[in-house]
Amino acid sequence: MRLLILGGTTEASGLVRRIAGRADLQPVLSFAGRTQSPVPPPIPFRVGGFGGVGGLEEYLSEHRVEAVIDATHPFAAQMSRHAAAACGRLGVPLAVFTRPAWRRRDGDRWTSVGAMAEAAKALGRQPRRVFLTIGGLQLAAFAEAPQHYYIVRTIDPPDAVRLLPSHRLILARGPFTIDDEIALMRDEKVDALVTKNSGGSATEAKLAAARAVGVEVIIVERPVAGAVAVYETLDGILAWIEAHRGTP
Repeated sequence: MRLLILGGTTEASGLVRRIAGRADLQPVLSFAGRTQSPVPPPIPFRVGGFGGVGGLEEYLSEHRVEAVIDATHPFAAQMSRHAAAACGRLGVPLAVFTRPAWRRRDGDRWTSVGAMAEAAKALGRQPRRVFLTIGGLQLAAFAEAPQHYYIVRTIDPPDAVRLLPSHRLILARGPFTIDDEIALMRDEKVDALVTKNSGGSATEAKLAAARAVGVEVIIVERPVAGAVAVYETLDGILAWIEAHRGTP
């Protein structure tokens, strides 16, 4: 079966490792190309976008793709919409493979919002020291709240960080330990943490640290999923592949 995996996540990497070398599958992993040095996978791969819904349709048709797995980041909403639209038009089976969202626990001080602009407003008017762990693409939303001092942690240097008049940039890649996150929050005198509800264990320590230190968490919830089958376990998505193997 010719299988396209839209990846870039630990879930995609785990799936690729499980199916690499299978003679009955012809998988290709697609990276968005936002991380500067992605780890080469053990299957054929491509890097970059498709050029919108039309470009993805053309790719699926040209390569006679028989099934698509959307294992992109839970907040890669545009790519997920494009995949749903292209697969729907061509009749190509599509499934989403994602990590479970984080759940509020006793002791958490969460404020849930639906968008990054809402997160910036939720910080309030009084100056605060804010720990941003949202990636680099949506930093501009916090330029509308210049009264705060921002500690920005990203993997790669973000262009938009220059829009924040008062900030410190930390370049680091998870996973992070709870002790390290507690130390960072205390050293930086963090008042609030802003994060996306990405789920997963690689960066969950920051939530435990915020709980331990008593830091407020402004958490941006995930986009509402469409009418696509969603799997949160490797066994589940492997079963989906078996159910669709050999069906165009």
